[in-house]
Amino acid sequence: MNARADDLVLMAARRVHRGERLDLGTLAAEAGISRATLFRRVGNREELLGEALWLLSERTMRAAVRRWEETEGPVVRGATGELRCLAVMSWYRATVAEDAGLRKLLDTEPGVAIRVLTDPHGRVQPRVIAAHADLLARDAAEGGFTPVVDVDSLAFALVRLGESFLYSDVVAARAPNLDAAAKLLRVLVEGGEQTAGRPLPAPVPGRGL
Repeated sequence: MNARADDLVLMAARRVHRGERLDLGTLAAEAGISRATLFRRVGNREELLGEALWLLSERTMRAAVRRWEETEGPVVRGATGELRCLAVMSWYRATVAEDAGLRKLLDTEPGVAIRVLTDPHGRVQPRVIAAHADLLARDAAEGGFTPVVDVDSLAFALVRLGESFLYSDVVAARAPNLDAAAKLLRVLVEGGEQTAGRPLPAPVPGRGL
């Protein structure tokens, strides 16, 4: 098997999703290459882990977008008045929070997991912020809301705040509270009058971070 970089990232992502430890020696043997070749193609363990987590994260975000399109259609606000970007972000966070593979990684390697997930120069957080900025920009362009700051700054704030709730059990010994996160993020995007009476969205079925 002449595994390309994309193949190796996919193999790593599958291991993470199954809750298995990412071992480079085992992965290289499975791919039929040496550890040195694996390193040349995908970098060190944390770099590969970051790529794997981003691949799973991107798939989760796409599934959340599809869910909106299937349930609400091509509209910027749903039947309950929920803004599309906020609903998609909430589904994304709910799915991440429920992902067994990610929870296993956070439980067994909390330092590594948090470092890879939240490194501002890493493989995950900058891309997650960019994906959030795209969601915000689309809704703003279609008249869904008027951002009070530029969408890049708003996306950064939303992701960082979301992370503080998603991983609060690891970084602050507090149980994650996604309902509180959703309300606070709505305030940042739309203002306080839009936050009341909105239920917490369920995870996207069959998807993981």
